[in-house]
Amino acid sequence: MKQVLITCLLALFGMNANAQFSKASLQASGLTCALCTKAINNSLEQLTFIKSVKPDIKTSSFMIEFEEGAEIDIDALRKGVEDAGFSVAKLQLTGNFDQLAVAPDEHATINGKTFHFLSVKKQTLSGEQVLTIVDKNFVPAKDFKTYSKTSYMSCVQTGKAGDCCKKEGLSADSRIYHVTI
Repeated sequence: MKQVLITCLLALFGMNANAQFSKASLQASGLTCALCTKAINNSLEQLTFIKSVKPDIKTSSFMIEFEEGAEIDIDALRKGVEDAGFSVAKLQLTGNFDQLAVAPDEHATINGKTFHFLSVKKQTLSGEQVLTIVDKNFVPAKDFKTYSKTSYMSCVQTGKAGDCCKKEGLSADSRIYHVTI
C-alpha cells in the first residue's frame, strides 16, 4: 500500500512541473522586406517578458530571449506578430525541465499553464527541451490539420478546455496549449 501511495504521488507531481522557458524561436509568415521584419521586431520588444529579440531577415524568424523568472504569455507573442500585420508560421519554446512525464494525447501543467502533448512518445523530459506550439494560428493550416487528427479531444480544435478536460479539473474555457516535441 505504501509503495502504491508513493507511486501515485510521484505521478501527480510529475504532471505538474515547473520549467523556466528561457527562449523562443518564432517564424513569421507574410514578410516581404526588412520593414516587415522591423514591424514585428518592434511589436515583440514591447512585451514586458521579453529581454531581447534578434531577427533573421533571410528566414523570417526571430530569436527571442525571455526575462528570467518572467511569466511567458504565449498568446501575446502571437498577438504581437498579428498586430504588426503578419501571422505566426512556427513557435518553439525552449525550457529546462526536471522529470516531466509526458505521453501522447495527455495534458501536463507547466508553471500553471496546461499543455496537451500531441504526436509524442511516452517519455520523461529532463534538461533543456524544445516544445513546438501546434495550435491554430501558430502553424500553417495543413500542419494543424495533421496534428489535430492525433487526438480525439475537442480542446484541440478550440484551444480551450471542453468536456474532454473535466477529468483533469480544468474549468470550462481554460486555455490549453497544444504542443509536440
